[in-house]
Amino acid sequence: MPKLTALRTAVEGRVLLPGDDGFDAARRPWNLAVDQPAAAVVEAAHAADVAAVVRFAAAAGLAVAPQPTGHGATGNTGDAILLRTGRLDQVHVDAAARTARVGAGATWGAVQAAAGPRGLTGLAGSSPVVGVTGYTLGGGMSWFGRAFGWAADSVTAFDVVDAAGVPAKVTADSDAELFWALRGGGGDVAVVTAVEFRLHPAPVLYGGRMLWPADRAPRVLAAFRDVAWEAPRELTLWFELMRFPGGPPLVAVDVTYLGDAATGAALTKPFADAGPPMGDSRAVLPVADLGSITAEPVDPSPGLSFSALLHDLDGVAGALLDRPVDPLLAIQVRQLGGAFAGPSDSPFGPLTEPYSLYTLGIPATPERAAAIRERQREIVAALGPAVAGRKPLTALSGGESVGDAFAPGVLARLREVKRRRDPAGVLRSNYPVA
Repeated sequence: MPKLTALRTAVEGRVLLPGDDGFDAARRPWNLAVDQPAAAVVEAAHAADVAAVVRFAAAAGLAVAPQPTGHGATGNTGDAILLRTGRLDQVHVDAAARTARVGAGATWGAVQAAAGPRGLTGLAGSSPVVGVTGYTLGGGMSWFGRAFGWAADSVTAFDVVDAAGVPAKVTADSDAELFWALRGGGGDVAVVTAVEFRLHPAPVLYGGRMLWPADRAPRVLAAFRDVAWEAPRELTLWFELMRFPGGPPLVAVDVTYLGDAATGAALTKPFADAGPPMGDSRAVLPVADLGSITAEPVDPSPGLSFSALLHDLDGVAGALLDRPVDPLLAIQVRQLGGAFAGPSDSPFGPLTEPYSLYTLGIPATPERAAAIRERQREIVAALGPAVAGRKPLTALSGGESVGDAFAPGVLARLREVKRRRDPAGVLRSNYPVA
């Protein structure tokens, strides 16, 4: 296709077209369960390449789908230029100002490695290989969100390229409308090339995983409910049922506490009522080792997830414990509340639901994928009225849309921003608002 061949001279970064060696590998997202077609793949060398790709696409009547890693890929890219921003991975921490400036390809692991030795933390999630930008554009539900709120609420500026290919710096003062839309409304209205955000104090981090045989699950869940109810904002707990291939079913509680070990151990002491754990990694951790708590895969892998917000824990025991975890790999209940429920002018607004549900399965075969989806539907049905009617943007999965994340008035506002900023639909996010 002559149009796309011209991309090779439009940018400095690598351009791959269908049929090129390496094209299939380049278009593949981190989540290998998603088939991600593309009209072309451009690996941007710098922000100027991003602007050049957007200008090229706008002139050629094509769409651009930015993607640092593809953890949240949906495959909505078949007729688009897939714009890889992984090489824009610069991280700069200003310890005195307690701020960070990171490129669009930077990961949370890199941010934590730079911030932690200075007694600071970003509002990172559980995986060090997740990109800061995509996570933040979707709101960003951090381990430390109970203490500091949405990751998006800590953003102070974005460097962007608009739908015409024009770079700009966006702040609350320079462009309030676009700043609002980007802080949790997705990446459908501009391509972000860098993010600036506040860091938060983390002089001590205590955390780890307690692990028991699955027959202790009712007692562990009871302790989880009690500890979560009384927990200070600095403490966050995740309850998890797991069944790894070839292994026995297990129950775990993952912990982070922004404070000293003695206090963290005292706050989580009620879990002793579940009996001695078969494993307990709780300890003082470097902030850079935050990802070691859950030890999620750092290499691309397939997964089918489904998430929901929960109004309460009523009915959770029956819905989760009465049947084996199989064919799922994991079922988690994550504690929210605290600052998540505080004031937020982000598109999602205050996250008032006190818990979230996360389920994950590995779709090794089409039959296994169907069984995973059916089990996820069964769990949600069993939870009944405990399940909220909305969920954060980054919690969406296949078959869902932005209508499952935002209130109607918010969605209408986001669509109006899209209409004004990108009337030709040059930019395309995982979950388009239009």
